[in-house]
Parts: sequence; structure tokens; C-alpha cells
Amino acid sequence: METTIILHPRTKKQVELFRDMAAALKIPFKEKEESTYNPEFVAKIKRSEKNFSEGKFTKIRTADLWK
Repeated sequence: METTIILHPRTKKQVELFRDMAAALKIPFKEKEESTYNPEFVAKIKRSEKNFSEGKFTKIRTADLWK
């Protein structure tokens, strides 16, 4: 008998507890980590962080925003 049960743990501790419980009961399981963010958006943010860490950015003073 194969039944799919989808759990929505809110913390890493809950994930660990579900893993331990399944292992203790000898229940095979698969994990699939999902992101709620668009992969293109994530790539763009990572590129921006890399550029910033390399000093490739422009600094704008707040006072200059409305000039």
C-alpha cells in the first residue's frame, strides 16, 4: 500500500523529528525542498550580492534622490 502524506514543518526541529520518526518506524521517505521564490529572481539577487561584494555598485545619498 502506498499513500502520499505531505507534511508542512515550520521549523528545522520539526523536520528532524519527522525524519527520526520515519526512520524509527522504518518508513521510506523522500525529501524535496521547495522554494517559494522564482529561480530567475533568486539568480538576480545572488548576482547583485556578488557585484556588491566586489565593489561594483553606485552610492546615492538620500538627499540626492529628489533632485
